[in-house]
Amino acid sequence: MAAAAGHAVAVGHEALAGHEAAAGHAAASGHEKAEGQQHPIAIYLWIWALLFVFSTFSYLIDYFHLHGYLRWSLIITFMLLKAGFIVAIFMHMAWERLALKFAILIPPLCLLVLIGLMAIEGDYTFLTRLGSFLH
Repeated sequence: MAAAAGHAVAVGHEALAGHEAAAGHAAASGHEKAEGQQHPIAIYLWIWALLFVFSTFSYLIDYFHLHGYLRWSLIITFMLLKAGFIVAIFMHMAWERLALKFAILIPPLCLLVLIGLMAIEGDYTFLTRLGSFLH
C-alpha cells in the first residue's frame, strides 16, 4: 500500500515537473496566451471625448434657457447616449455575448416600459378626477 502511494506521489511530481517545463517553453517561445481582451486605447479616448461633448451639450441646454418638452427630451437623449457609451465601451458590453447583453439590458427596459405605463395611468386618473371635481 505504501509502495502504491509512493508511486502516485512520484507520478504526480513528474506530471507537475512536465507541466512547469511546458509552461516555461511556451513563455520562452513567445507563444503564451494573452489574458482577457485587449482593446486599443484610442477607442477609450474617443469615447471619453464624445462623453465630454455630450456633457457640454447638456450644459448648453441650461445656458440657452430651453424649456418644456424640448429641454427634457434633449436632457434625456444626452443622458441615454452617455449611459449607452459608458456601458458599451467602459463596461465592455460591446464585446460580450448576445445572451449576456439580453440578460443585462432586457430587465431595465421592461421596468422602463412599466414605469411609462404607470405614468400614463397616473395622468389618466389625475385628469379624470380633475374633470370630475370641476363639474
